[in-house]
Amino acid sequence: MKIPRSIYYGQRAINSNNSITNISVKNSNESCTIPIDYDKNKKFNIIFFGAPGSGKGTQIQKLLEDGYQTISTGDLLRKEVESGTKLGKELKKIMDAGKLVSDSLINKLMKKKIKELPEKGFILDGYPRTLDQAKALDKILKKNKKNIDVFIEIDTPHDLIIKRITDRIICKHCGATYNKTNAPPKKEGKCDHCGSEEFKTRSDDTEEVIRKRLETYVKEASSIIKFYKDKKIFSKVSGASGDPCITDMQVRQLLKNL
Repeated sequence: MKIPRSIYYGQRAINSNNSITNISVKNSNESCTIPIDYDKNKKFNIIFFGAPGSGKGTQIQKLLEDGYQTISTGDLLRKEVESGTKLGKELKKIMDAGKLVSDSLINKLMKKKIKELPEKGFILDGYPRTLDQAKALDKILKKNKKNIDVFIEIDTPHDLIIKRITDRIICKHCGATYNKTNAPPKKEGKCDHCGSEEFKTRSDDTEEVIRKRLETYVKEASSIIKFYKDKKIFSKVSGASGDPCITDMQVRQLLKNL
């Protein structure tokens, strides 16, 4: 796979006995080939973690091509908002204000969805977001005889996140996400996935709302990260390049070494 950027970021991965180890990544001034071949038939249960706009969704989409299934709390909540129900209207007010929905409601939504997932090969996106949610998830997984193999944090600078989110557009038909500046559709005005020419932006994709969400994330992140470090399934990749290709290389190398 050709990586057309000059900087590669170090990463941390988990070896066979679940301890944290370092993986070296080359520095280069030219394009280079990074071996990321791994067994696509070997599936893991993954939590992707990071600030809103850190690049989680992009990396998850790449893994879906390998046969993974995913649950996104953001998608679940947005569907409820779009339904126009009383609950949906209440959720819209909360989300537009940059606040987070209560843990109890999120846990109920996720409990139902997790039951539908396979034993291996699923990804959780945006959940858990608080320590209480992480503890609730443990109970839900145990009841369903499932487990998490790796918790991956995508560490992305906040200035880059704000720029990325305010430039975000979404296909109205299939939900594919693009960035007007860095990752637009291959053909201008036309979705790569479904061919739709209708796009939208999220009502909460404003700088003011994003900064509030980032502040909330920072407050909650440390306790969740510690929770999964204690379980020895924590790993981190860098999103600082702004290039999803580089982050994807790190993620796949990490999975290859599990």
